[in-house]
Amino acid sequence: MSPVPPAQHGELVIVAHVVNASVTEGFVPAARAMGLDVVLLTDCAEDYRRYYATGPGSQDAPQIVTCDVFNPLALIECVSERTRCPVGVFSNSDHLQTATALAAAYFGLPGKDWQVAYRAKNKAEMRRFMRDRDPNAPWCRVVREGDDLQALAALIDFPCVIKPREGVASEQVSLVHDTAALKAHCAAVWRQQPDLVMLIEPFLQGELHTLETLGDGKRLQVLGGFAVTLSPPPAFIETEAVWRPETASPAIDRILQMLRAFGVGFGACHTEYVMTPDGPRIIEINYRSIGDRRDFMLCDVLGFDYFSTVLRLHLGDRLDPLTPRGRAGTMRYFTARRTGRIEQAPQRFRESDSDGSACFVPLRAAGDRLAPAGSNRDYLGVLAVTGGDADSVATRLSQYSTRLTWEISE
Repeated sequence: MSPVPPAQHGELVIVAHVVNASVTEGFVPAARAMGLDVVLLTDCAEDYRRYYATGPGSQDAPQIVTCDVFNPLALIECVSERTRCPVGVFSNSDHLQTATALAAAYFGLPGKDWQVAYRAKNKAEMRRFMRDRDPNAPWCRVVREGDDLQALAALIDFPCVIKPREGVASEQVSLVHDTAALKAHCAAVWRQQPDLVMLIEPFLQGELHTLETLGDGKRLQVLGGFAVTLSPPPAFIETEAVWRPETASPAIDRILQMLRAFGVGFGACHTEYVMTPDGPRIIEINYRSIGDRRDFMLCDVLGFDYFSTVLRLHLGDRLDPLTPRGRAGTMRYFTARRTGRIEQAPQRFRESDSDGSACFVPLRAAGDRLAPAGSNRDYLGVLAVTGGDADSVATRLSQYSTRLTWEISE
């Protein structure tokens, strides 16, 4: 992709929810490096102000503006009050793709189709859309508090997976084997969130993979994907992710066909699928960049700046053919397994040499209380190792992992 031309310099609006590294360490610095002024619209303004006042990245601090970012009308109004001519409106938030797409369309800016963004986020809509076009696509059932779970259980096949219809980070997701387990899980969720809509879908046997793509509305390119290791059921915590640089195979071609039929074609998309005995089956279409710090690994293994490449699509640049350099990489996530208080935790580090790099980022600090809930929110820290080949990465991953220890008291 060509550098941003001078005419595109101006104000980029980034729409965000909770403070996260993809925004503060990825997209905001990338936009600054591209010469753009950044305005951050968020419903968590004080948290972002606190981050930039006390943490790293203060030199990249954007203008922070309070906004009800879940409401597309409020988002449009907030942008319009600031400027009639932003050069782009962008979000990487899982929850905000539809509102951001509507705002971008209102201002005549490049963006995603809001209908596609909506049905990607709403997992029930995704399942219905795909099943209308493919009778072999996985089924689903929506359930709310007060529904007759006993009657519903007679209509579904066990084992099955129960999860929030619009959830993230494997939160409140469980494998259930019978009606009693289904009722128990729903009851536990609804005690905390009575209005939460849950989704029941089949448990697909097979290896979990991701596919990372970029598109400019006309061309959709595969960057590669991760082979993902999960914790033992009933939870679905992602514990390791191995980068696979393949961009073409029968399975990938099939997933691309399904994505195009679904309407995916602009910006970043992170798709999760299972390789079943009957072929690949899509679990989720996340119409945004991959998270859990794997977007930072993409910069290392692909050989170009992933964050600025994504932003340039939202500024109207064409997606020229990209040639990933094909390096190896693995992410390992260290997870809290019991309640307690962290007394001692390893510190952040990054080391590089001619063979590759290793980066550890702590996600919890000494003094934090732990209450594992069976999701990706249980992560203590993440280790990313890259190198020229898979064997050297595996060796270095093992060596660095032995350096990471936590002391946890009751």
